[in-house]
Amino acid sequence: MILAADVGGTSSRLAVFDVDGGALRLVSEQRYANREHRGLDEIVRAFQSSHRQPVDRASFAVAGPVMGGRVQTPNLPWTVEAPALARALGLPGVSLLNDLEANAHGIPALETKDLLTLNAGSPAGDGNQAVISAGTGLGEAGIYRRGGRAHPFAGEGGHTSFAPSTELEVELLLFLRRKVGAHVSWERVVSGPGLVSIYEFLRDTGRGAEPTWLADAMRAGDPSAVISEAAQEGKSELCAQALSLFVSAYGAEAGNLALKVLAIGGVFVGGGIAPKILGALTQGAFMQAFVNKGRLRGLLEGIPVQVILNDGAALLGAARWTALQPAESAASRP
Repeated sequence: MILAADVGGTSSRLAVFDVDGGALRLVSEQRYANREHRGLDEIVRAFQSSHRQPVDRASFAVAGPVMGGRVQTPNLPWTVEAPALARALGLPGVSLLNDLEANAHGIPALETKDLLTLNAGSPAGDGNQAVISAGTGLGEAGIYRRGGRAHPFAGEGGHTSFAPSTELEVELLLFLRRKVGAHVSWERVVSGPGLVSIYEFLRDTGRGAEPTWLADAMRAGDPSAVISEAAQEGKSELCAQALSLFVSAYGAEAGNLALKVLAIGGVFVGGGIAPKILGALTQGAFMQAFVNKGRLRGLLEGIPVQVILNDGAALLGAARWTALQPAESAASRP
């Protein structure tokens, strides 16, 4: 029995899987709002108390850099440590993985219905691949192949410097520098909070009026969700502009990642936002920005790009990684 967790910036999702002949069978699952808990070990204890299922191994996919069995989460006031989680479960050890690395491990288990193609391209069967996922933050990872096997690896490309490519984006950069400081990362633009910042930039620079109903809705709920819904339902031109700029920036950074890891085997767009804005992603702006890389445009046009529709990919990947490891390795991974 394996306990797997997908720990994002907003919520944590825990599940128990039974390994049967190499296949994973979901036994139980629960989602927790992170803001209601002081740390991940507290959530683990709550899950164990509710479900009372003994587990043999545990693997945690956490949004942030995993260093020496420890993660200082960039979008949460948490420090996640493997020893504390092991104590909470009564296990000799647990595994910590970056959440995008886990997402990459989950890709082979996805079915055709779990993917939406943005660009068919001409995939190289043994080529590198990449995963980029916008949610509370922006995660990035790569996959290389050796000996006929796929080897995902974590990255923190979402925290690299945002590079504007239009005059409007230059203005956005200057706006964000006044808001967050000298270093403006891609995550400040391509994420849920990033979409809100884009909206505020357009509003505050006089590019559209904010109606009272929209301001009230943003105060009452999740502002990024309100903006994307209003844009896609045609209720607000200002929101439509914000979503368009967001999608273009998302495509541009996905193309950057594809070049950095030479992802001729394909790019996967994951995270919680993409499945909710499929209409905007398929209208062309994403792929236009993705391929707009000058002399290497032709290379990027040949790269397959697919949206991951299954929001459990990282959870499944964490369980899958642990199931494939020898018991002693899965229990001691730093």
